[in-house]
Amino acid sequence: MKSKVGGTPASYRLAVASRVCAAVVGGYLLAALSSVCLTLLLPLPQADAVVSGMLSSFLFYLVAVLWCFACRTAWQAWLGLLVPSLGLGLIAGGAYWMAFP
Repeated sequence: MKSKVGGTPASYRLAVASRVCAAVVGGYLLAALSSVCLTLLLPLPQADAVVSGMLSSFLFYLVAVLWCFACRTAWQAWLGLLVPSLGLGLIAGGAYWMAFP
């Protein structure tokens, strides 16, 4: 039995809520990790690398939010954010440990 609140099925509302959570939490995670990776890997002076990484994080966040609402399912939205975040986390960890033994 589907419960309807205001004419919209509860499963649809949960899917939208999941996409919103993916956009907010997953987008922030992806933006933060991309900023860290760029800061550690750009061949610039440290201050310039930090500014470049922080400015590019806004673009990554925007693309992540757009991705969440362009996907066919909420699972695909989550997966499309968590897999790149895992990769960026591994790259950032490797770059950090290579720079600071």
